[in-house]
Amino acid sequence: MELSHQFYVLLLAGLGVLVLMTAWLPMLLRRAPLSLPILCVAVGAALFALPPLRPFAVHPLRFPVLVERLSELVVIVSLMGAGLKIDRMIGLRSWSLTWRLLGIAMPITMLVVAGLAWGLGVAGPAAALLIAAVLAPTDPVLASDVQVGGPGEGKEDEARFALTSEAGLNDGLAFPFVHLAIALSAASFGSGDLLEWFGRDLLWKTFLGAAAGYAIGRGLGYLTFHLPMRASLSRTGDGFVALAVTLIAYGVVEMLGGFGFLAVFVSALALRNASRDDDYHDRLHGFAEEAERLLMMVLLVLFGGILAFGGLLAGFDWLMLLFVAGVLLAVRPAAGLLSLVGSKLPWREQLVISFFGIRGMGSIYYLAFALNHGSFADPRRLWAIIGGVVLASILLHGVTVTPALRLLDRWQRRRGEISRLPPTLPGGQRHDGQ
Repeated sequence: MELSHQFYVLLLAGLGVLVLMTAWLPMLLRRAPLSLPILCVAVGAALFALPPLRPFAVHPLRFPVLVERLSELVVIVSLMGAGLKIDRMIGLRSWSLTWRLLGIAMPITMLVVAGLAWGLGVAGPAAALLIAAVLAPTDPVLASDVQVGGPGEGKEDEARFALTSEAGLNDGLAFPFVHLAIALSAASFGSGDLLEWFGRDLLWKTFLGAAAGYAIGRGLGYLTFHLPMRASLSRTGDGFVALAVTLIAYGVVEMLGGFGFLAVFVSALALRNASRDDDYHDRLHGFAEEAERLLMMVLLVLFGGILAFGGLLAGFDWLMLLFVAGVLLAVRPAAGLLSLVGSKLPWREQLVISFFGIRGMGSIYYLAFALNHGSFADPRRLWAIIGGVVLASILLHGVTVTPALRLLDRWQRRRGEISRLPPTLPGGQRHDGQ
């Protein structure tokens, strides 16, 4: 009994240290070529080396529903935070980079990843489609370092905006293909099932998620900003209203049969546009960001422990390594660059957008969801593949994000200074020396 009490207070102390790190580390790592996710994974591996914690480092297949629900929660909170910080009004031209990434880069990525998984013998047809759907979206959780600033801060250059808006929408848009993979995993799948998937999952659930999410966001936006001041939610000043909006949008749309991820992001955009200049948006976004960071750190610490002692990468072979490298270093960058052809975006920004297609918590959720609802051969192998991609993405993108964005910002400032120079200098000489 005394031992269990000691373990309990050790757990409380460890949780306190984790919460403190959540607040402190982002400030310390702001200019370092080392990301918070890398540190969390390393801390998890170190913590679960302790004998009292070692039994808790178990494979995700031991607790499949818990893994699905925890990753689901951090993703929807992240989607709300992403939507609340976008200042740009949605439109065909203003969001043109987003539509390119969703309509061109994402399908190309899925097709090539599925072909690569099948061609290398990493997975069969249904599992290859599942891997492609799981790895297609840019993760809204781990991509926070490459996203725009808070509401009204003005830190919304094209590269950061494209990655933020893409991460917000493509998580929901990948869901129909996860459902298709689940359907393909059944032995009785036929042409009628394909038509049903196309009409129900691809069209209806996507439309319902977007439409219902917008309606919920607008309705809650009215309650928050446009009621008489005495009854307005904004008068409370409570940031946790963002969590309420997240859970209401997700829960209601899921009960209606739509895609909740899409609904959460769209509802956040609608809420943001209900009263664009209100300072209360800062409180809402601040709470969502803090909650997201805390949940992310908890899950990444667990991820580090499972990697080190839970056998997540057991059976990982050179074919899987080749697949991981292909996905992160070739497929996503090439698909991103192809989608941006003709966009008139400077090549440096095109490279940033194409390279930082980060994979993370969303991929873990989709895989857990699919394995809990479908029948796939060798689920441990699937976890090893996705775990390897997520780990490699954390390391690769975590090390490169700070220097890459610093160079991008420096180049943008230089380009802005040049654009403000007069076309000619005294004496008729151009500012470029010609």
